[in-house]
Amino acid sequence: MTDEAPAPAAAAGRTVPVGPEGPAAAAGPAVRPGPAAAAAAAVSAAAAGPAVPVNTAVPVGEASFAEITARRRGRIRRYFYEHPRAMDAVVVLCYLLLALSTLISSIADGKWLAGLLLLVIAGALLLRRAFPVTVTAAVALLELGVTLLHPWGTNVSAGLWFALYAVAVVRPRRSALMVFGAASLPLTLLYLFMWTSPGGPGGGGDAELPENYHLISNITAAISILLSNLIATGIGISVRQRREHEAEIRAWAAQTARLGSVTERNRIAREMHDVVAHSLTVMVSLSDGAAVVVRKDPERAGVVLGELSRTGRTALADMRRVLGVLRDDSGRPAPLAPTASGDLATLLEGFRTAGLPLHFSHTGPALPDDPAFRLTVFRIVQESLTNVLRYGRALGRVDVRVLRKGDRVTIDVLDDGRDVREDAAGAGGSGAGVPGVGTGQGINGMRERARIYAGTVDAGPGPNGGWRVHAELHWNGEKGKP
Repeated sequence: MTDEAPAPAAAAGRTVPVGPEGPAAAAGPAVRPGPAAAAAAAVSAAAAGPAVPVNTAVPVGEASFAEITARRRGRIRRYFYEHPRAMDAVVVLCYLLLALSTLISSIADGKWLAGLLLLVIAGALLLRRAFPVTVTAAVALLELGVTLLHPWGTNVSAGLWFALYAVAVVRPRRSALMVFGAASLPLTLLYLFMWTSPGGPGGGGDAELPENYHLISNITAAISILLSNLIATGIGISVRQRREHEAEIRAWAAQTARLGSVTERNRIAREMHDVVAHSLTVMVSLSDGAAVVVRKDPERAGVVLGELSRTGRTALADMRRVLGVLRDDSGRPAPLAPTASGDLATLLEGFRTAGLPLHFSHTGPALPDDPAFRLTVFRIVQESLTNVLRYGRALGRVDVRVLRKGDRVTIDVLDDGRDVREDAAGAGGSGAGVPGVGTGQGINGMRERARIYAGTVDAGPGPNGGWRVHAELHWNGEKGKP
């Protein structure tokens, strides 16, 4: 199928209705208009139809689909798509070839007006893009006039094939069929109820014709006109439906790309929050601790400063990894599955060095080997302990419990201290406006991670004081994700 080129305005993202081409048939006249001639013309019509009026601007998310479509067209179709006026000339030339026999015979018989009407039809087809219905009405009346002036012409209604195709590719199916009926009716009635077949009055040879020859000939001509016009209309409807389908695929591809982009941005935002919040909180605690013990226990202060340096380097490496996704211009797809930046043992040891009285227990089988699932557990524990380090006061014990039972993994982080968020809420507020109290993005991030594995996260005051985070994740074995 040869597609139409969008008008220049489409490059600016506007909806531009692009005009239709008509069906082109092989040169050489047919004896009578019939389905065979119409089919030949209609096959060529499908090779040169207009685009359904859609937004032809190609966003970044649709680039790959547009490139595939362009390659599928091929060199010739792509040329006519980019040069619609050249297709106009081909359509007019095909019509003139179909009507050439009638044009020559009408001029030879001295019926110049019939020849002139044929040329007017050819000129009217140049306007079918902008005024498809108007051109169809004009062509129907002009061909009626040609038939009355020169009733035994060949390829009657050939102009209507192109015009009806033009209507069908830019109008809904019901409208196209209504135009088909209205445009085909005059010629059909003319052949059914008038004596216009060859050999009629003045044609000679009536005595040698079979009985009812004229009736059968006229009925055949009327049916051929209807069928050929219907085929041209049907091909136009089919082309319109195909292009509407392609437009839906383009919209779906663009929406999928946008959703993928939003998902990736959210993932990167979660990663950045986890890296920055955890690392800075631990580094602040370590630096405060080093300032306290530097005079009393320089050796201990050196260990704390070493842990401070290690935490900073780890945070820097994690930030480079996350930001590297945004800076990758190689065209390769960014990895959607995050990579873990450490294991739980290293994470817990870092918090112990920062001063948390941690107690860790793991019950049941080991965690699944999937890196994304392990990272989810890692981030939930990391965020929970970061909040304890930031907001906990008078801490005597912090428990981290990981339990795996079947396909369910439960994570509990509890402390027995006094939480600054509870103090802020008890003072008459929610805690959001108190300096040092976060906005809850960390807890939301944990819940988003847990939802990937059909899990939940609950955070709030513990039953015996302190703060408690309870998370449940579901692992479905071989599928890797629920």
